[in-house]
Amino acid sequence: MSVSDTDPSTEDEAARAGWLYYVGGMTQDQIAREMGISRQRAQRLVSRAVADGLVHVRLEHRVAACMELERTLRQKLDLTLCRVAPSLGPGSDPVRAIAPVAAAEMERVLRTPEPLVIALGTGRALRATVEELAPMAAEQHRLVSLIGNIAPDGSASFFDVIMRIADKVRAPHYPRPVPVVFDTVAEMEAFLNLRPIRHSTELARTADVCFVGVGQMGTDAPILADGFLSGAQMDELLKAGAVGEVVGTIYDSNGAFVKTALGARIGGIRLEPGRKGKVIAIAGGRAKYPAIIAALRGKIINGLITDEETARAVLAAAQD
Repeated sequence: MSVSDTDPSTEDEAARAGWLYYVGGMTQDQIAREMGISRQRAQRLVSRAVADGLVHVRLEHRVAACMELERTLRQKLDLTLCRVAPSLGPGSDPVRAIAPVAAAEMERVLRTPEPLVIALGTGRALRATVEELAPMAAEQHRLVSLIGNIAPDGSASFFDVIMRIADKVRAPHYPRPVPVVFDTVAEMEAFLNLRPIRHSTELARTADVCFVGVGQMGTDAPILADGFLSGAQMDELLKAGAVGEVVGTIYDSNGAFVKTALGARIGGIRLEPGRKGKVIAIAGGRAKYPAIIAALRGKIINGLITDEETARAVLAAAQD
């Protein structure tokens, strides 16, 4: 009797089939013979190896069009770093293209022998990037969160990354266990004056490298979808001209910080324009174009890892 695809041993089989296909260079017919299964089952197992994240595929050859976009954007926007991933086509999720490229850059930073303070934001793109990271030992570095992760109801975002990356690279890490938005300024000051929070804040402010996401404003804003803001609060920000946020800091189309009573209660580490060190945004997609362009315009970020379509939109805006 054949083993069903829901049997616990199927993951082991999928891992073996993926290894034989991507590393061993075997055809599906050869895998079927090697494992004593049908060709159809071999095909399903190889597909599952990719779908379940057992196999990570990275493009080693740098596509010429993407390299040219990187060079042009670095020059025009005076970026410390720019990486552009080939787009996957209309209707595809840009995070799927961006994450492997971002992971390769993050691994390069983590393999630096000199001790660094590496600060991290949150979000779907960052979480996908961390999932692509190869496990390694990076005890020489310190990892610190740039933003809280607690919603008004006490829940935490699924897209927090600090614990996940620390588990993968075995580095000392400093989470930020505070609300994203505080009820009052007095409450925020009380939290931020706690000694452990003061220490992590100082680390974050002096970080050598920051990896952040970029959130758009509106009904599809991540900060709204994750429950950190209410619809009424989002409306307040939109009326004030908000187009994007980076680690909870809200800014307008020129990259200038939006001043509202709500903004004064957000407890993230503000990334001041022209900050020393790399502030690398990992972001892409049509919904985020205005937010990414504004963050670059205001020099809130000085590095960008994105997909080809987003890079072209950023370049077009830079040439206006």
